[in-house]
Amino acid sequence: MTEKSGSDAMQQTGEANERFPSPFKLPTPEGAEGWEELYPYYYLFSAERQEMEDGKFWFFDGMHNPEPLYPFDTIMTENWGVAASQMASRVWPIPVAMGIDHRLVNGYIYISPNGVTDPEKIAERNEHFTRRAGHYFENWDEIYVNWEEKARDCIARLKEIEFHPLPELDPEENVFSHRGVYSSHDLLSTYNRLIENMLEMGSYHFEMLNLGYGAYLTFREFCQQAFPGVTDRTLTQMVCGVDNMLMRPDDELRKLAELAVELKLADIVTGHDDPDAMLAAMAKAEGGSKWLDAFEAAKEPWFHFSTGVGYTHSDPVWIDDLRLPLMAMRGYVEALGRGEDISRPLESLLEKRRQVTEEYRGLLPTDQDREAFDGLLALNWKVFPFVEDHNFFVEHWHHTTFWSKVRELADVFVAHNFIDDREDLFYLHRHEVYDALYDLIIGWATGSQSRGEIYWRPIVKRRRQIRDVLAKWVPPPALGTPPSIITEPLTIMLWGITAETVEEWLGVDPDAAGDALRGVPAAGGKASGRARIVTNYEDLFEVEDGEILVCRITAPSWAPVFSRIAAAVSDVGGMMAHTAIISREYGLPAVVGVGFATATIKTGDVIEVDGNEGMVRVVERAAA
Repeated sequence: MTEKSGSDAMQQTGEANERFPSPFKLPTPEGAEGWEELYPYYYLFSAERQEMEDGKFWFFDGMHNPEPLYPFDTIMTENWGVAASQMASRVWPIPVAMGIDHRLVNGYIYISPNGVTDPEKIAERNEHFTRRAGHYFENWDEIYVNWEEKARDCIARLKEIEFHPLPELDPEENVFSHRGVYSSHDLLSTYNRLIENMLEMGSYHFEMLNLGYGAYLTFREFCQQAFPGVTDRTLTQMVCGVDNMLMRPDDELRKLAELAVELKLADIVTGHDDPDAMLAAMAKAEGGSKWLDAFEAAKEPWFHFSTGVGYTHSDPVWIDDLRLPLMAMRGYVEALGRGEDISRPLESLLEKRRQVTEEYRGLLPTDQDREAFDGLLALNWKVFPFVEDHNFFVEHWHHTTFWSKVRELADVFVAHNFIDDREDLFYLHRHEVYDALYDLIIGWATGSQSRGEIYWRPIVKRRRQIRDVLAKWVPPPALGTPPSIITEPLTIMLWGITAETVEEWLGVDPDAAGDALRGVPAAGGKASGRARIVTNYEDLFEVEDGEILVCRITAPSWAPVFSRIAAAVSDVGGMMAHTAIISREYGLPAVVGVGFATATIKTGDVIEVDGNEGMVRVVERAAA
C-alpha cells in the first residue's frame, strides 16, 4: 500500500473565516450546564491540548451515535476507538494511518483520523504491514473459521453471565465448598467479566476487518491508476458480495411468510398488528404449531438484530420488539397473495457484477495487468465476506446480548434501592458502576445503609434532564480546521467525508440549503417520490409503499423496509455504509453523506434521487 492509496494525512488550510466552529467556542445549550460530568475525563476537549485539538479536523460520527451518548453507552465508542486504532497503528500496522481520535461535545461524538506523513516511517511500517497482512491473506480461510469459533465462544460466555441481588445470607454451598470467596466477590468479578467480554469482542471485531478494507484499498488504487475516473460505486459493484449474513434475518422473514401461506395461515399474519395477539392466534390455529416452531428456530440468533447499529442500548431489538419483523412478514405475505416474487434479486446482482468486471478487465492492455487485476479481485472476493458478515456477529448478536446483561445488572441496583428503574443505570458510566457496586457491597457486608441509596437518585435525575436538553441540540457536521484534501480511504468509504463534502458543508446553511443537495452516489439509478423522514425507530412504521426514505443513517435491520421504498437518502455515510450496502442489495438508487437531508427535506416533499450523480432535488414542497 503506497502513501497515495492509504494516506489519512489531511493537509490543513483555511483562512480564519473559512473554518468550522472551534470545539472550544461551541455554546452549551441552556439547561445542559455541567454536561461534562456525564463522561470520562479523557473523552473531552481540554485546555491542555487546545492548540492541537483546535488545529485538527473533526467530523460528527452520526453513523454510530446520532444522539447524545448515555454515560454507560460510551463503552461502545471507547471500545471500537481503541480496537480499530490499535489495529491500524500498532498491530498490522497500516503504513500511513495511525488511530482515530474521539472527543465529546455536548454529548455528541466527534472523530479525527491521525496520519503518518514521514516517508521513512511509512516505509518502515510498510515492511511490518506487508509481512503481517501477508500471513493473514495466505491463511485467510483457516483464520476466518477460527475467528468465527472465537466470536461464537465469546457470545456463549456472555450469555452465561448472570447477575443476582446479594442474599440475606451467603449460600451454604459457598461455605461448605471452602471457596473462600463469596457473593460480593462473585458480583464484582461478574461485572468485570462483562466489561472484559465486551472489550474482547471489540478486539475480535477489528482483527480482520482492517485487512478486509486493506485488500479493497489496494484494489482501488490499482483500478484508479488503470481506469482514470472510475468511481467507487463501480468498484464496489466488482468487489462486494451480494449475499451476506446481514440479509439473513430478512431472508428468515421471507421463509416464514412463505410457510404461513403454505399452511393457509396468511390471514393470521395479515390480520394482527399486535405481535402477542398474532402469536396467540397462531397457537390456536391448525398448523400453527409448525409455524411457531419455525418462528422460534429463526429467532435464535437471527432476531438478535438491533434497529440501530448496535452501539446504544436504547435502540429496540427484534427479539424484544417484534413489531418490525411482523410488519415485514405481513408485507411479504400480502405480496405473495398478489402473486409477486418476494426473493431478493441475487441473480441479477451477480450478473451485473460479472458484466462490470468483464467490461473493465477488457480495458486492460497487457496480460500482466490482467493477472494483477484477477489476483486482487480474487483476494477481495475471499476477504469481503468477513467485512460484511462480522457485523451480525459483533454489532448485533453480541451487542444486543450485552445490553440485555447490563439490564440484568441494573435490576440488582433496583433491588438494593440504589435506583428506581433499570434505565437509570445507563446514566452512570462504567467506572462509576464499579464504584457503585463496591458501595453496595460495603452496605451489604456491614449491615449499614449504602451511600448510593441516597447519592445516585438526584445525580441520575439531573443527568437525565441534561441529556434531554442535549438531544434537542443540532451538532454541526464538522469542527476545527478544514482540510484541503482528504486521502484516507476509510474516511471516504465509510463516512463519506471527502474534500468536496467538506467544501459543501462549509458553504451550506442547513436552514437555507435550498432545493438541491449533493452527496455520495452510493447506488445507481434514479427515482422520484414523496419523502418520508425517519429519525427514530417509531417512524419506520409510517413508511408507505413507493416513498423515498430520508434518514440520518440506516441499520441493517431496516432491510424489510427497503422492499417497500423507491430510494434512500442519508445524512451520513460513504460507499461502505449500511445505507449504501442495503440499497445495492435491493437495487435501489441511493445518495448518502448528504449532511443536511433530514434538516432540509420534510415528510411529504416530492424529491428526486439521482444515485448516478449523487444529487437529491426537491421537486415540490409539501403543503405547510
